[in-house]
Amino acid sequence: MELRQLIYFDAVVRHGGFTRAGESLHIAQPAISAQIRRLETELGTVLLQRNTRRVSLTHAGELFWARARRALDELDAARADLDQLASVLRGRVRIGATQVLGTLHLSVQLADFRRRYPGLGLTLRSGLMEVLLEALDGGELDVVLGPIHADLSPRYVARPLVEEGLVLVSPPGHRLSDHSGSLAAARDESFVCLPAGSGLHEILTKAAAAAGFVPRIEFETYSPASIRELVAAGLGVALVAGSAARAPGPPVEIYPLPHLSHPAIGLIILDERPLTPAAGAFRDFLSRSVSSTADPIE
Repeated sequence: MELRQLIYFDAVVRHGGFTRAGESLHIAQPAISAQIRRLETELGTVLLQRNTRRVSLTHAGELFWARARRALDELDAARADLDQLASVLRGRVRIGATQVLGTLHLSVQLADFRRRYPGLGLTLRSGLMEVLLEALDGGELDVVLGPIHADLSPRYVARPLVEEGLVLVSPPGHRLSDHSGSLAAARDESFVCLPAGSGLHEILTKAAAAAGFVPRIEFETYSPASIRELVAAGLGVALVAGSAARAPGPPVEIYPLPHLSHPAIGLIILDERPLTPAAGAFRDFLSRSVSSTADPIE
């Protein structure tokens, strides 16, 4: 049995005759008839009932066509998979990521993705979410990884990946050692934070307002890591993501804030711009693998 025989047989059934099947396949009608006869001979049964106007399936033909159609569908899917793979291997993925990624181990994920697609181009840009989203809008990035804030514009599509938490940090041995789990305990402290316009700055000001005070932000920096360095040096306290507080770095005191929530960490794309095959492969790869390398969202 040959693949072309299945293709010819399927075309005859779908078009209702040998002539139309030949026209659709750009093959002479006698050649199709000859291959169908060979197929019937090999199977030892008649598949098609022929008359002067139209051919129809015998009962054996109906059973065989159902199986043949599934086989051809699988072949089409395999071809599509290979075409997709070829597109991925020829492409590149431009990724933007904030420094706060929770338990998402991006370096591990990128290395695994590169091993899977060694010929694919990868670029990574780090920055604040506002800047990265502007780059996404401008076509400079394909995807952005970072906190998914509640006020994210509907022009974006966000896929949550891992949870994140908020904690208060202070210098080692600070008086907040008897902290009761409330941000209000730090109302008289100077704060270190990301600049105005950042998600963390907004979270701090809103959380402080809910606790009945306006935070005195004396030091602003563009890096969560430098927030920790400034706090460790004794220049203030800070509200930061739990992953940033527990990452390697200078020692700080960490105070849980169970009543405050941090936006989930996820992947953000522009709704109106379809992903390239390479970027789509990265999105799907990250979604599948995150459960084995991070604490996924249930």
